[in-house]
Parts: sequence; structure tokens; C-alpha cells
Amino acid sequence: MESSIYPISPLIKITLLNLYFALTIPLPFLLKTTSLNFPIWLLSLLIGLGAIAIFAILSERVIVDNEGIAVTYPQWVKWLWRKGWHLSWREIDSLKMRTTGQGGLVYYFVSKNRDKAYLLPMRIAGFAKMVQQVQNKTNIDTTDIRPLAQPWMYIFLFFFTFFLWLVDIWTIYQIQFSNLV
Repeated sequence: MESSIYPISPLIKITLLNLYFALTIPLPFLLKTTSLNFPIWLLSLLIGLGAIAIFAILSERVIVDNEGIAVTYPQWVKWLWRKGWHLSWREIDSLKMRTTGQGGLVYYFVSKNRDKAYLLPMRIAGFAKMVQQVQNKTNIDTTDIRPLAQPWMYIFLFFFTFFLWLVDIWTIYQIQFSNLV
């Protein structure tokens, strides 16, 4: 089997980045309308650092090959924050299902020595193909495994983020061109 690389789904990346910026871009403008003595440059810096953190999280990718499965990040993310993990096919004992606090289902790879569990990446492009590769390599039945969030959920969130952007534009316009300040 040739190595397969699965990045985070573009729909998820675009939606989450849009939501982050729609929530944060108006803040420096809104700060001007308050009596709070907080430097705009510091708020802008913090928003920028938050954007870097979001980019880091969304840079995750899954690599599936003859040796095993790995979750990796670019070098700058490994150095700064997340290391990722690798699990060889012969180390995998089973996939265990767990319920999330919101009622969704997530799955963990359980190693044969049962010392660790590794979260099955679920927000990647090509999820069904990756799960099929896992089944082929481990003989674990994966027919009932579905992504945690369906694409329609992110489309729904993206749609409402668009309306949030409209409110942001109106708010920024009002602050810049009216007597609110």
C-alpha cells in the first residue's frame, strides 16, 4: 500500500477560520466604543496569536501506510505545541467507542499492551477511505464508524457565519462612520 495523506477537511478549515475571524475582527473596533483602558495593539496581537493557534490545530494530517497510522503536524507546530503520534498496525488491538459530552461518538485505537488509547481522527478529508484502510490492515470491523460531525453541520455553521460577517460589517461601519465613538 502506498502512503496516503489525509489533511483536515477543507470545509472544516474554511468554516472554523471564518468563524474565528468573524468573532474576533470586530473586537478592536468595539474596544474604541468602551471606556476600558486596554491597548488595541495588545488585543490585535492576541487575536493574531489565536489565529496562529487555530492554524496550528487545523494543520493536522493523518498518514496511513504499510507500517501504521500516524497523526502529524508541520515542524513548527511540533516544536511549539503538538507532537502527534504513530501506531503500527501490529500494535493495534481494537477500536473502542466512547460517547462525548454532547452525545456524539468517538473512537479510540487501543494498543495491545493497553497502556494508551489514540483518538481516531474524524475531521479529515477522505475519512471513509482512511477507515477502510484501517479495516484492511487490522481486520477490525469499521462498517459502523461515521465521522463525529457530518458535512451538513459545517455547511450550516458556515451559512450562519456568513450572517455574522454581515453584522460585523455593519458594526464596523457604524463605529467608523457614525458618532458612536
